[in-house]
Amino acid sequence: MTSTPTTPPRPFDVAGLFPQLVPLARTATRLHPRPGAPSHQDSSIGGPLLWPVDEPWPHCEGPHVVRGSGPGQSPADVRLERQICAVARGRALTVRERETLERIRPSREYPLKPTVTRYEGPIAMLPVAQLYARDVPDLHAPEGADLLQVLWCPFDHQAMPRTAVFWRSAATVTDILTTPPEPAVMQSDGYLPEPCLLYPEQVTEYPDHLELSKEHRERIGTWTTWQTVVADVEEYASSAGVYYDQELASAPGWKVGGWPRWSATDPVPRLCPACGSDMDALLTIASYESLANSSSWIPDEACEDRERTSPTSNGIGPEGQELIDFFRAQGREVQLRGHIPAKAHATPVNVNPAPRQPTAIQLADGSDQQLYICPADPEHPHAEMMH
Repeated sequence: MTSTPTTPPRPFDVAGLFPQLVPLARTATRLHPRPGAPSHQDSSIGGPLLWPVDEPWPHCEGPHVVRGSGPGQSPADVRLERQICAVARGRALTVRERETLERIRPSREYPLKPTVTRYEGPIAMLPVAQLYARDVPDLHAPEGADLLQVLWCPFDHQAMPRTAVFWRSAATVTDILTTPPEPAVMQSDGYLPEPCLLYPEQVTEYPDHLELSKEHRERIGTWTTWQTVVADVEEYASSAGVYYDQELASAPGWKVGGWPRWSATDPVPRLCPACGSDMDALLTIASYESLANSSSWIPDEACEDRERTSPTSNGIGPEGQELIDFFRAQGREVQLRGHIPAKAHATPVNVNPAPRQPTAIQLADGSDQQLYICPADPEHPHAEMMH
C-alpha cells in the first residue's frame, strides 16, 4: 500500500440536501484492514493479542455442530491452503501442492450427502480484533482501559459465531501469552481472519432510511429534492431509500461506531439485556470492504487495485484455471476476484483475493456481524446481530 486509505467525499452534501438529518450524524472509524504481520503492540484484525500469560484463554462450551457435506478444517490446514493458493497463482500446481490440497479437502462422491458432525468439549476461541484506543477515534473505552480485544468461536451459534469482548489496560500486561491455544477444527474457513494491519479513518454517517421517522423517509423519497443534484434521477425513482443507504448513509466494511447497515433484516431495537438502555454500535465485522453495486465508498488508494482485480481485467490463465478446477472437482464453489457466487455449494474458496475481502472473513452469504455495547456500563453483556 502506497498511501493511507482515504474515503472519497460523498457524491452530495448530505447536510445541505437533507438538513433535518444533521442532528442524527455520527462519526465512525473505518479500519481499512490490509494483510500484514501485526505484533502484540499493534491494532489488528486476526493478529496476536496482548494477552496476559496468567489469564485463562477464552473457550466456548458449545454446542459445536457442522451440518453440511463434509467435516470442518483446522486453522493450520486453512492457513496452508491459503498459502498454496497464493504462491501457485500464475503457475501450475506442483505434485506436492496438489497432494496437500487433496489431503485438506478430500474428493467427495456425488451426489453429496448431507452430514451432521458434532464436536465434543470446549473449543478455543480465535482472535478477531485488537484495537488500541490511541488508534481508533471512535473507540470509547471505559475508564482505566485503552485496549479492546474481540474473539469468537469458529462455529455458528444462532447463525453466527459467538463473540467474547474484553477491555483492558495495555500497561498492566507485562508477561504476554505468546502461543495461545487454537481450536482443533472450525466450522468454516471463512471464520479464520487473515492477519491484517489497520489504517483507521474517521468518516461521518447517517441512519439507514429504515431507521428514520416517517417524515424523514418521505422527504428522502421525494425526488424533486434530488433533481438538483442527480442528473439521471429517473433511474433511481423506484429506490430512493436504497440509493440513499448505499451512497450517503453509512460506510461498508470493518468499522467502529457509526450507524449499522441493514440488509439481511429490518432494524430492531438494540437494548441492553442488563439495564434496558439503548445500545451503541461497537464493532462491525464485515465480509466485504465495499459494496458490489456501488464504488463510492472505495478508498482512493484501492481504486487501482480494484481495477486490476475487477472481473473485466486480465483473465486468470490456464494455470489459475487448474487451481479453480481442482476445487470445483471437489464440490467447492470458487470465489473469483471478490465476486460473490450466486449459488454457493459450500464455503467459497478465495482463490484470487481482492481488496474487497482482505481479512478472508466470510459470514453467511456475505453479511456483516455487528457488536453492540451498553453506554451506561461497558461491563454489561454486549449484543451481536447479523446485518
